[in-house]
Parts: sequence; C-alpha cells; structure tokens
Amino acid sequence: MTPAAPLALLGLIDAAFSGFRAYAGSDARIRKHRANARAALRGLTTGAALLLLPALTAAVLLLTASDTSRTYEALAAGGVGYLLPLAASFFLPFRASTLAMVIGLGPLTLLRPVAIAAACIGALINGGGWPALLVGTIAGAAVLCVEPAVHRRWYRLERVQVEVDTVCTGA
Repeated sequence: MTPAAPLALLGLIDAAFSGFRAYAGSDARIRKHRANARAALRGLTTGAALLLLPALTAAVLLLTASDTSRTYEALAAGGVGYLLPLAASFFLPFRASTLAMVIGLGPLTLLRPVAIAAACIGALINGGGWPALLVGTIAGAAVLCVEPAVHRRWYRLERVQVEVDTVCTGA
C-alpha cells in the first residue's frame, strides 16, 4: 500500500484548519459560519496547490531514477515513516491524542514544525533515505506555508483596516 493517499488527505485537512486559523480573530461578528467555511476552503485550495510541490518532486525523482522500483520502495517506506508520527493522534490513548490534536490545531500550533521534523526523521529512519527526506521536507514546508499564505492573501488587509478604523475613531 502506498501512503500517498493518507498523507495527502492529512495534508489537505491540515490546510483547511490552517485557513480557518488564518481567519480566526479577524472578524468580531457573532454569526460567521459562512466566513469560517470560506476561510477553510481558502486554506484547502491553497494547501492543494502547495502540496503539488512534493508530488512533483516525487515524480521527478521517480522519472530520473536509475532504478525506479527501488526509488519507489524507498519513497513508500519513507511515506510510512512520515505518516507514523503524524497519525499518532488517532491511535494514542485519549489524553495523549487530545494533546496531539491541541498541538496540531489549537494554541500549541507553534509546535507543528517539531511534528514535521519528527515526521521527516521517521521517513529517514524507516528506510526512505534521502529521496523520502527530500519529499517529506518539501511537503512539511508546504503545509507550514498554508496559514501565512492565506493570511497574507486574504486577511491581512482586514486587520489593517480594523486597526486604522480604531485609531481614527478613538474606539
């Protein structure tokens, strides 16, 4: 089994949450279900575009490899190793899985690079070698770039406008 589909799904789910986090706090309205859904969709589309980079990297590695089957096996083993630390939240006991969810989605999102680094180390240790480490690093960078990209593209101006309005009205 290739771990590409679960990894892509995990990356897209994370991208949707990143879009929501980029929007969170920029709107003081009470009813903002549509805005939340729009923010998640923006994160999802941005993440889908950015996740094409590791897919293209893997494709180039496979097309240029002298032994395609060996490179494929290395990428698959690395993908499994990459997936294990990230999917731990689904298989850990309740308290540990809750902590893993808070790290990924809540106020501990600053630890997401640590989780990505652990996944890259897992890809390397599991037998993926440098091809899996390269693809994993590019995938990790892509996932970590979704939230800043969404924030910069759609929500930075809203916060600047709110700050300008607040300064001008003295509120």
